Amino acid sequence: MMPLAFADSGQLLKIQKITGNDETRQHLATLGFVTGEEISIINKNGGNLIVNVKDSRIALDKTLANRIFI
Repeated sequence: MMPLAFADSGQLLKIQKITGNDETRQHLATLGFVTGEEISIINKNGGNLIVNVKDSRIALDKTLANRIFI
């Protein structure tokens, strides 16, 4: 497992684990980031990511991307 922030763009990835406090995990779940969900990184810019999840594009900062393990 590795944090989402270290993955390459364009790959289809499956979420293995989400870390952080309850508030952070709930926020990510509301955005569609749940264990077992397939996602892909569209763009990386200075540690920030644009991710495709459930047919939506979501921007994540590096802190949140490090909470999602693939």
